[in-house]
Amino acid sequence: MSTPASTTPAGELKTAVIIEDDPEIRHILAEVLEAAGFSTISVGNGLDGVRAVLTYRPILTTLDVNMPGIDGFEAARRIRAQSDTYIIMLTGLNDEADVIAGLGAGADDYLLKPFRPRELRARVEAILRRARDPHAVRETPTAPAAEGAASVVAPAAAAPSRAVPFESAVVQPRRPDETGDGWLTHRDLRLDPETRIATIGERELDLTRTEFDLLATLMESKRRVRSKADLTLVLRGESYVTSYYVGDADKRAIEAHMTNLRRKLGDSATQPRYIETVRGVGYRMTADL
Repeated sequence: MSTPASTTPAGELKTAVIIEDDPEIRHILAEVLEAAGFSTISVGNGLDGVRAVLTYRPILTTLDVNMPGIDGFEAARRIRAQSDTYIIMLTGLNDEADVIAGLGAGADDYLLKPFRPRELRARVEAILRRARDPHAVRETPTAPAAEGAASVVAPAAAAPSRAVPFESAVVQPRRPDETGDGWLTHRDLRLDPETRIATIGERELDLTRTEFDLLATLMESKRRVRSKADLTLVLRGESYVTSYYVGDADKRAIEAHMTNLRRKLGDSATQPRYIETVRGVGYRMTADL
């Protein structure tokens, strides 16, 4: 299902791909996103979903976990390898390991079913307020249309185009040894919020947008403890809104992101070198000895 293309105030076309095997949920998602000004493309399985993302280059993708063919985790990995679309995973699975797997596969947010349409719209609006990583943009080839998917995905000729095309030229970011301006440091960990590069020693870290934002927030805060609710609001771009509801699912998502971040840092929750847990409160950087 597709609606006429909509634009943001800045003129960027807003396109969303919906990857969901349940027709009723697909319909609800399309209604919510179209009410938010998106042009939507809906598909019913993971393989067609990956092809649709590569063809239509959406700014947002909603992705079900349990689908025929490849599941949502594998679809997220394939999408993230070739696209910087924001991914919101939708699932009935409430296990922390599943949340970690989804976020580790490249999802930006994780929403449990059944969800409230207003909550989905609020999360979409929050995720679009976050700064996009200019170095995560990849050149995306046009994928062939999915076989037998003509009834689900609109023809490629009718696809709205992104007002801001994917960059084909790679801009070489500054390296840590070229300048110290703006770099945050903690032990051998260095991070530049401007170029969104993080390194440990000579090794550059491969962080998702959310992991980078969490790490930058903690490094800027140094020894000040940041609660899970606080970090949730920071990721939503609403760090100064004290009345915004933060639920248990949001806090579990922060825990999952932190687990993935620590794994990439080679850090330990029990004997941390970089990020320590303040039990019952939140997280902070370790003492810089």
